[in-house]
Amino acid sequence: MIDRYTRPAMGKIWDFQNKFDIWREIEVLACEAQAELGQCGITAEEAKWIRNHAAADAGRIAEIEQVTNHDVIAFTTNMAENIDAEIPEGQEKPSRWVHYGMTSSDLGDTALSYQIVQAADIIIADVCQLGETCKRRALEMRDVLCVGRTHGIHAEPMTFGMKFGSWAWALHRCKVRMQQAREVCAVGAISGAVGTYSSIDPFVERYVCEKLGLTPDPLSTQVLARDRHAQMATALATTASTLESIAMQVRLLQQSDVIEAEEPFTRGQKGSSAMPHKRNPITAERVCGLSRVVKANAQVALDDVALWYERDISHSSAERVALADSFIALDYMFGKMQWMLDGLQTYPAKMEHNLWRTRGLIFSSKVLLALVNAGLTREDAYVIVQRNAMRVWDDIQNAVAGPSFRENIEADPDASVLTPEQLDAIFDPKAFLTRIDPIFERLETLEF
Repeated sequence: MIDRYTRPAMGKIWDFQNKFDIWREIEVLACEAQAELGQCGITAEEAKWIRNHAAADAGRIAEIEQVTNHDVIAFTTNMAENIDAEIPEGQEKPSRWVHYGMTSSDLGDTALSYQIVQAADIIIADVCQLGETCKRRALEMRDVLCVGRTHGIHAEPMTFGMKFGSWAWALHRCKVRMQQAREVCAVGAISGAVGTYSSIDPFVERYVCEKLGLTPDPLSTQVLARDRHAQMATALATTASTLESIAMQVRLLQQSDVIEAEEPFTRGQKGSSAMPHKRNPITAERVCGLSRVVKANAQVALDDVALWYERDISHSSAERVALADSFIALDYMFGKMQWMLDGLQTYPAKMEHNLWRTRGLIFSSKVLLALVNAGLTREDAYVIVQRNAMRVWDDIQNAVAGPSFRENIEADPDASVLTPEQLDAIFDPKAFLTRIDPIFERLETLEF
């Protein structure tokens, strides 16, 4: 498991004591709602006493659970110990109203929804922070030329700012998905053993949910349907995949044969126990590795959707691990990605060097179109361009210092329809970028 205190705010949400504090609040609110409703006998004074004396201690609950083998009963037992501690013998105990008409899932599922909402808000804030960083860096590097690659092979020139920009848009989509999943999960249910409100008035559910900022589930059985949690888990997994995609780009850019960018390497940092020269993309690799955990946990959530009849607990043990670890891991990943992308070292001179490493092959599409414009069929033009390109390709692979692609085109009689002035325009990398203004204008309007 991930260290739950590496990012304290997220870790605290999934801490046992925090869960029991939320359970306590739900039980107290339910008592207050019952007192206001005036149906079950609890008085306003008793509800106030419960509010002032209710407490839950994770350590004590663990002790009781060793006997009860039931976490909710261990919790309510500890609540009763604290609520009734000052009540004289023979006097009615206010704790008798705790959990009145409720079932375990009323408490556990409503609390889990509250935790999910809290955790989702942290992830959404993480997404927005990293998205703003990518947007800022995209605009900073708007005109920094680099080669675009498809299938890992040099394709056409682009700008490095477009890389950051594409990451910003991907993160914006993550934000939308997380917000949608948050809304789906922001529900509570206090409806009794099989959801019929047989022993509790729907008013209690409405009262508690309103105080917690949740919406009552329109029809719960004994549990909230786990398709809600699956939507959140898959949103987390997609977000993790997005971070993995960005981190993988950094790893590729940091390869020794590319080295157009690299993650920060701090003073005193060591790259290898055996090779002192190494500066490895360890942070990016860590993010890629943790993404596998979050993605795998999404499968757990999908498997949790199908339960027997109105409820079983096959989902419970799995989601207690998977949901918490996914939120914690993803928050940790965001912390690392923010540090990495905000401080990402970029090397424009190396980008330009790499741009020309294939001796002008990246201009093949422009030559093809110019020949078509000059009157050749596309098929004939393609043969001419590919023939001359493959000669350069073979020289490069064999480390032969042969002519460039342009020199081959200039020497080919079949391409003589192109003038030197046309070739100058064709072999200008900036010619590929004359229409990128709308890309960055759209990016400027992007809001997180």
